[in-house]
Amino acid sequence: MAASERTPHAVVVGAGPAGLTAAYELARRGAKATVLEREQAVGGIARTVRHGIFRLDIGGHRLYTKMPAVKKMWNEILGGELKTIKRVSRIYYGGRFYDYPLKLPNLLSNLGFIEGAMIAASYLKTCIGRKVVGGSFEDYVTSMFGRRLYEMFFKGYTEKVWGVPCSQISSEWAAQRISNMSLTKVLKPMLLGGRNTAKSLIDEFQYPRLGIGQLWEALADKAGGMGVEVRLNREVISLNVEGGQVRSVTARISGSEETFTSDYVISTMPLPDLACSINPKPPADVLEAAGRLKYRDFILVGLVLGRSGLWRDNWIYVNDGGFRVGRVANYGNWSSDMVPDSGKSVIGMEYFTSEGSDLWGMTDQELIEFASGELVRLRLAGDKVPVLDGIVCRMRKAYPIYDPGYKQNVQIIREYLKNIRNLQTIGRAGLHRYNNMDHSMLTGIFAAGNVFGEANDVWGVNDDDSYLESKG
Repeated sequence: MAASERTPHAVVVGAGPAGLTAAYELARRGAKATVLEREQAVGGIARTVRHGIFRLDIGGHRLYTKMPAVKKMWNEILGGELKTIKRVSRIYYGGRFYDYPLKLPNLLSNLGFIEGAMIAASYLKTCIGRKVVGGSFEDYVTSMFGRRLYEMFFKGYTEKVWGVPCSQISSEWAAQRISNMSLTKVLKPMLLGGRNTAKSLIDEFQYPRLGIGQLWEALADKAGGMGVEVRLNREVISLNVEGGQVRSVTARISGSEETFTSDYVISTMPLPDLACSINPKPPADVLEAAGRLKYRDFILVGLVLGRSGLWRDNWIYVNDGGFRVGRVANYGNWSSDMVPDSGKSVIGMEYFTSEGSDLWGMTDQELIEFASGELVRLRLAGDKVPVLDGIVCRMRKAYPIYDPGYKQNVQIIREYLKNIRNLQTIGRAGLHRYNNMDHSMLTGIFAAGNVFGEANDVWGVNDDDSYLESKG
């Protein structure tokens, strides 16, 4: 941008990882930015909530990346506040706990010789008849691990997360999440030693001292010091388009409306919400495609227990159909500073559900009682769990669903959005892609660069069914 040119101003919709990163990068490069966030806190689904003296993450979020630009930003923002955490996690299945990543003594002890032999036979059968991977999640994972291991360690948890059979989930989700994994790669560290290199199996990671939300709070503060305006409780209801450009953005706050003019708009809104907010309305086929995109909602039930030292895991995957909970987090094992009372534990019971379901319709107290009961049945804290307090957080449209038709629907919306020259859409919800935080942050960096004339492919981040960080 030449010195004589007017300083560009961008409206960024959403103060999650992607939106805040975009705003920070814009400010760092000399642009003005206004961030409009619907919620009363920054961080999106990666925020940390406070309950008295305790802190709880909305889901478990690790800091691990091989993207230099993202890693540099983490260190710039938090520096000495980042801790290196040793990963400890297990899978609960069939009344037993399996170390994850798998460890041979524990695996053999739980499975026994006969079950182990059946898993090996199932895998060898798959290898002999292996074909090109495609189709559904079930097809993909079975081809990588064999049917028996798939049914034990993947099927139940995945169907719990998405609420549909694995045969109805696109293989592209599996390819993104476990593309660098196979049974050979899982077993090699167990048998020969060494560290796991697949991202889902890393042995340690970085983590902010006060929870993952500390990163976004610090990023918002730093961006604010550079002139970025972060306005909370602003729900964007209209992107006003004229002449192929967004001329202004209208947001609702406390029953009234505010309108912001801008040169550029960077949106992290879910694609269906974005399409429906464009004024004048897009063509019918675009709105229909937006209506066909689906999301999974999320409920966190936080439990304060009057007991400490319960278990060492950061989190436990519950791959058992007898439980509704999908994952259990122990926040004191992520960072002791999140649970400053050494005589207590704070546990996160994570439920994947849909708005309108029986779980979603429960009151907060009913959810706290339900989660407490499941914790007892898991035998994680003894037969009688001293639950002192609880908190419930509901997150709508937390996870984009990769059903068989999603890609075509996204493409229809993409083609329409190309006609709006100063609009970019980024982040997990904005791309309808199950990105990790580093992917989402990179889309923010790329979008900010495009404001300054670069030609970054935002849609290319985490594309081609693979992790960027696995490419070195």
